[in-house]
Amino acid sequence: MFKRIGTLIKGFFSLFISGIEKENPEAILEAEKENLRAQIAKYNQGLAAHAALCEQLNARIRNLTTEEQDLRAKASANLRAGNRELAGQYALRLQTTSSELVDCKKQLDASEETYKQLIQARDTSVRAAREKLDSLKRSIDEMKISRAQAELMEMASGMISQIGGTGDSVNRLQDMVEEERTKAAGRARVAKDSMDTTGIQMKEAETKALADQALADFAAKEGIQLDPATPAAADAGTDSAPKTMGPVSETTPGS
Repeated sequence: MFKRIGTLIKGFFSLFISGIEKENPEAILEAEKENLRAQIAKYNQGLAAHAALCEQLNARIRNLTTEEQDLRAKASANLRAGNRELAGQYALRLQTTSSELVDCKKQLDASEETYKQLIQARDTSVRAAREKLDSLKRSIDEMKISRAQAELMEMASGMISQIGGTGDSVNRLQDMVEEERTKAAGRARVAKDSMDTTGIQMKEAETKALADQALADFAAKEGIQLDPATPAAADAGTDSAPKTMGPVSETTPGS
């Protein structure tokens, strides 16, 4: 019983966490980036330890090389001096040192090869992981764009199915506005037709005549010759053109 309850609780938590992951893929991606950085740092620590081993072998090889040269010189010197026993001891130590030097060089070569392989494996793994993370990031961006487009399309589809339906508030508002506009236009027409414009026209003619007379008086005082076509000049008697009655006959020279 308790095992089944525990399994059920785990299932609920798993569904809850899965839902959160689906809603926040960027958080998972960032967590994976942090995990990759931690793995690279840990791997680099191992590489550093291996590189330190290579350096130790290099130092040991340098020491053995120096010791080998020294033992060879001492064995040769004692042999020439006739100290065969001491020369034999130096020769034995020289043999051991030379053998150890060969072993150290082999170990160094193997260690250097291993170090290069580890570096190559790290670079390949990191490059592949980063490519995968970049691909996931692009996929997340495309998913977000697709999700936004889907939401917009769903909204547009809902609007198309709702706007223009029977009893829609937008249609009612349009009908109300059109009705009020028609009423206002009718009232304006009635008011215009009921307006007496005779007085306005007479007032305009009177104002124009006074303006023409004032202009003619001003021109006469200032000694300015007005255009004969100007109505004010005609009223002031400044038009010098002869007035005739009936048709004017034209005469041509020599007729």
